[in-house]
Amino acid sequence: MNKKTLFITQAAAIAAIYVVLTHLANAFGLANYAIQVRFSEALTVLPFFTPAAIPGLFVGCIISNITTGCMPLDTVFGSIATLIGAFGTYAIGRFMRSNKASKVLCTLPPILANTIIVPFVLAYVYKFEGSIPYFMLTVGAGEIISCGILGFILLLTFDRRKKELFDINE
Repeated sequence: MNKKTLFITQAAAIAAIYVVLTHLANAFGLANYAIQVRFSEALTVLPFFTPAAIPGLFVGCIISNITTGCMPLDTVFGSIATLIGAFGTYAIGRFMRSNKASKVLCTLPPILANTIIVPFVLAYVYKFEGSIPYFMLTVGAGEIISCGILGFILLLTFDRRKKELFDINE
């Protein structure tokens, strides 16, 4: 398959899956507010395997935030947090793949980016009651569940089939 076609196909598939998983979490009241456990955030480990996940996650987050009724500034800054996390995960996968700790470390960029950025959105865009440190705690906890635990399980599962799934030549 043509590399450009593969890249676009992977990015689109990741974006679509991100949207579906966000809507699933939203149906259970988990996708928004102070405590967020977006199942879709588990996908933030995918840049470890393919750079196509970077635009896929970014576009998926934008679409998810729009279609779940988030405010425009939340859509912008929440998606930027996902983009920053995706670049961080990609960098770890690209430059530290041979390091055994890289699989654990690649979950940290999305956790940190969201834990730092999203609390300000909750406080200043939505004007939720609570302090920035409180929101950092709640958002961070949700990200640890989504990215750190679910994402790590996903990473270990995909790592076994990475050559077939992501066309990785190692």
